[in-house]
Amino acid sequence: MRTLEDVVLWGFMVAAVITLGQSRPNTKLNLQSSSGLQSDCAGNLMRLLLDKALAVGSQLEVEAINGTQHIVLTPSLAAQCGYSMESDPWGNTRIYTSLMGCYVDNKEDTTFNVGLRLRLFNHQSPSKVASHDVSQTCSYSRWATREILCDRNYMEVSHHMATPAAQSKGQAQDDKDDANAIPGESGEAHGIWKMTFFTPEPVPMVLAEARQAGYTAMTTSARLVMRSPYNMAETYSEEVAGIPMEVFRVSAYYKAPHGLSVVNLAAACPTGGVLFTEDVISWYVPRRVTPLVDGTFKTLEMLMGINGQRLDKSQMTARGYTLSVTDFHIVIEIPVGSPDGYYKSHAPDYQYHITYSVEPMLEVLWKADDTQDETRYKVLFPITTPLMPRPPHVKDDTVPENRMFSVHLGTFLHDVELKNITFSTVVLTVEECNAGGFAVQEHRFPNGTKSFSLKVPFDANVVLKHNPEPLVTVYFLPLVFGFVLLPEETAFAHSVDLQASLQDVVLPTITGTCDQNVFYISVKYGNRGPDFQTLVGYQQLTPDLGEIYNTKVNDTHFSLVVPYTATDAAYELMTSDSIRARLDILLWDPNNNWVLSDLYLACSFPLKATECHPNGTMTAMAVKVESVPNLVPSMLTLKDQSCKPVFSNDRFAQFSFSVDSCGTTRMFFDNYMLYENEIGLYYNNKKGVAYTSPVDPDYRQKVSCYYVVNDTQTFSYNPGTISKEPAAEIGSGHLMIHHMNTTTKQKIIQ
Repeated sequence: MRTLEDVVLWGFMVAAVITLGQSRPNTKLNLQSSSGLQSDCAGNLMRLLLDKALAVGSQLEVEAINGTQHIVLTPSLAAQCGYSMESDPWGNTRIYTSLMGCYVDNKEDTTFNVGLRLRLFNHQSPSKVASHDVSQTCSYSRWATREILCDRNYMEVSHHMATPAAQSKGQAQDDKDDANAIPGESGEAHGIWKMTFFTPEPVPMVLAEARQAGYTAMTTSARLVMRSPYNMAETYSEEVAGIPMEVFRVSAYYKAPHGLSVVNLAAACPTGGVLFTEDVISWYVPRRVTPLVDGTFKTLEMLMGINGQRLDKSQMTARGYTLSVTDFHIVIEIPVGSPDGYYKSHAPDYQYHITYSVEPMLEVLWKADDTQDETRYKVLFPITTPLMPRPPHVKDDTVPENRMFSVHLGTFLHDVELKNITFSTVVLTVEECNAGGFAVQEHRFPNGTKSFSLKVPFDANVVLKHNPEPLVTVYFLPLVFGFVLLPEETAFAHSVDLQASLQDVVLPTITGTCDQNVFYISVKYGNRGPDFQTLVGYQQLTPDLGEIYNTKVNDTHFSLVVPYTATDAAYELMTSDSIRARLDILLWDPNNNWVLSDLYLACSFPLKATECHPNGTMTAMAVKVESVPNLVPSMLTLKDQSCKPVFSNDRFAQFSFSVDSCGTTRMFFDNYMLYENEIGLYYNNKKGVAYTSPVDPDYRQKVSCYYVVNDTQTFSYNPGTISKEPAAEIGSGHLMIHHMNTTTKQKIIQ
């Protein structure tokens, strides 16, 4: 609940829109029509309503009209003289004037003429001033013996002054002594000349001192009036039935036609006693206000009102208000959000909160059993709930298949305005968002609240993307909504992180063909573009390597032409007339270590491994194949291990030899003969070294040549006479028998 000090300050400094009594330079008055102004009478108050349409963008200054005088009502003077003002943050203003106010034209305590001048200073053009004169006549004759008014910035008590006839019938009046005699020059007839405040210790003051201290003490034709702002030196706090109250007690000495009289006056106004829940405001007022009641009494009326205006039972029921009584309290219950109050947004620590404000009124009339004096007790009590956190609700309406983020944020009060949205890379105003293809909309609801919606395509550059799986994309949209509260321009923000997953990745694909010399490779991008690395064999495709392989690139594809003899090709198999080579292409995501696509293209290319020359020379080529990764071609030999390659590198070894050398064997067939040799890697190539590996070498390649027989020549020979026949001699030792046959040999010549 707002403290009384806050009430006073708020009543006269309204959200930088309305102030009372601020000095202004001389300006030309511009009289305007009074549309937007409405005045009425509310019991012992005159009420003036000022619509926000009249005050928006302006600063309000209020003057009291006293005959021909215009008195600027500063906050302190307003509290002293019975004026108060309440305004909501948007400029809707209520100005209350006590009918016992200082500058009210009082006719016999029954007719009251109230005059006010409202001066509206334009913020943009201070020289332009709109002036509105308001006059209202109120009739009020139902004065109780004692009337107590508790307004937001002052306490007022008025008491009927006894006449001599009433005193003779026992009307309460204190005796005087000589010490209280009025000096001859002290005041006018019926005037107050002295008073004693009780704090509760007595503090005497003369009238001038009291006025200088900020109090009002005055008499009318039949009433004595005292008024005090809150938190004065001569007021004090007291707890009554558990409710904190501020008490104002004074004895006023005044000059009556029959002599000196004294009246004991007291006012006690609640400064607390409000309980809050999320749904209900409960206002507790002591049923027996002990500073005001000495004995027993009877309650004659008990009424509830809003904004100074009484409500009947049907109006209370329609609004959900209740007025009840317990043993110790009068209780008023008001639903939070009732139409007679208003909500306001706040942003402490940049977090969204709301408050609800309402101004109930309690009016009680009771009669004392002993004196039969009536007391009317009227309290206007502005209430504001504590800050209620209202973190905005985020509704994610995103349908991933639509490829559009859709979020709804709310609800907010009408005084919240969306100013900008912070994306991952940029801050955009609402206008810039809509211009850039991000749909921002404000949605208003019948209860006066609003919400905001935003739509952002998945493909927008402010959307972050991540692939947890090769075929799945997770889209992230981090947002910070920047709001401002009106009219005070207080900023706050709310963060929202949106995420959506969609299996929408089209991976790149690889195709390939071969001719007799090269591999032709074509890569088609997926929907992620060339966002990958390409491995050719074991090498990454760099610009330099791409130039070697005649790389061609466009928006959707790139292609390579790789000779089968390239170092990135792998050899799988060698035959007498071909070689089978393979090219491995890998598309690689280095961020996630994923293989996006691969191609293992194997083709057989024509290649003569062995050539047979007419002069009896053979040439043979050995190739390092993938199955023998540790082979060193230069270490290969023919059967005769002294026959080494005439040329070798890390992949090839070439031999050239005569068919009658290097351990070449020959076989005869019907019409041709076959020469064979073998290229191999031998472990026992050093004499005297024992075998350390299997007998068969770990690499062996047979080479052969076929020669067709196209001519046969025959010749014979006879052996000569043996000069000595073999004979045996006696001896010891091993017997070895050599037997030689005499045959006919044929020589086949190609």
